[in-house]
Amino acid sequence: MAQDFMDEEREEMTVTLTLDDGTDLECVVLTIFEAGGRDYIALLPTEGEDADTGEVYLYRYDETDGEPELSNIEDDDEYEIVADAFDELLDEQEFEELVGEDELDDM
Repeated sequence: MAQDFMDEEREEMTVTLTLDDGTDLECVVLTIFEAGGRDYIALLPTEGEDADTGEVYLYRYDETDGEPELSNIEDDDEYEIVADAFDELLDEQEFEELVGEDELDDM
């Protein structure tokens, strides 16, 4: 269920997270992707220190009756798998931008 997070033709989707301290944080949805047989979502804050540093938030992603549901990744091993999968997506996107889609079609 991977979605192209750099597709500029697609309208930017946002979600509002409620943090542990009760504050709300608006984030841009970068992508929804699969890792280890589950779906995950990558979010980029639109404001604050994490937005300035490019900090990306990763969560488990499920849909119940068509409603998105996010949950924390509690296990360090699971987080490493998800972070590695997200890094691979970034690497693929950068490669496609560097090479260009026309050149990829010729490969």
